[in-house]
Amino acid sequence: MAILEESRLRHIAALYTAAWCSQNAASVAAFYSPGGSLRVNESPPAVGRAAITKEAQGFMTAFPDLKVTMDGLSVDRDHIVYRWTLAGTNTGPGGSGKRVRISGFEEWKLDAGGLISESRGHFDNREYQRQLRESVTERG
Repeated sequence: MAILEESRLRHIAALYTAAWCSQNAASVAAFYSPGGSLRVNESPPAVGRAAITKEAQGFMTAFPDLKVTMDGLSVDRDHIVYRWTLAGTNTGPGGSGKRVRISGFEEWKLDAGGLISESRGHFDNREYQRQLRESVTERG
């Protein structure tokens, strides 16, 4: 696995974040190697750019106003940890109309070219499902 210099990693992560906000799912998949994988919590991994595009499109469709922010980036031994927050309103087809704000992280392994060969994503699915039913609780 490749570990790039920190400034390059931060640049890649910033562009990846912008891709998630773009409503262009293929632009997210472009950060992955052709045989790369994206796993969200305990679901089976999406393998290959077409499957990753479909996974990203699911979130983009559910949240037409999707906004992802990068909360942090660190190198932990043999992988990179990308921390993020997703916010949006679930107004896509069949959506609840509720606002969601959930934080999580992805553990990345990169190939020699700096593309993601494996991403293991994690977030609190129970809290996510609660917010889909009840909306996010704003903290003052």
